[in-house]
Amino acid sequence: MTDAIVTHPFPPVADQHSRILILGTMPSVQSREQGFYYGHPRNRFWAVLAACLNQPLPQTIEQKTHLLLSHGIALWDVLASCQITGSDDASIRQPRHNNILELITGKSLARILCNGKKAYNLCRPLNLPLPILCLPSTSPANAAWNTQRLITAWQPALTEDQVQ
Repeated sequence: MTDAIVTHPFPPVADQHSRILILGTMPSVQSREQGFYYGHPRNRFWAVLAACLNQPLPQTIEQKTHLLLSHGIALWDVLASCQITGSDDASIRQPRHNNILELITGKSLARILCNGKKAYNLCRPLNLPLPILCLPSTSPANAAWNTQRLITAWQPALTEDQVQ
């Protein structure tokens, strides 16, 4: 697989009720093909989110969007574009950041949750005016963390001060 310059293909999911912003790095190949975040069938993001929020696993883009917004969660990625091999975050070169400050300005966001160390390391230098937490990646590449362990790690960050 060769490196390619990839531009982020879809907008953030957010509204005026968003209290938490979850940031990944860049949509995977499968996510870009499906047209929405965390589309790889083995990525545990949606399973973890649904379990943490005590909701059924969403299947469609509409259900996923509803799950996020109905629980005060915004979703986006740190990068607007980068050079990447397939979906391998470790291969990211030439990162260009999304304008996260513009997204969070005027919203009642309380914190940012980064889905994995790469997203966290890309986000930290932006000096955003919110607490930023690094959570374990839901990617299938993070095989050291099973789904239950991910749920245990993610749940406090998702449910504290949650807008219902």
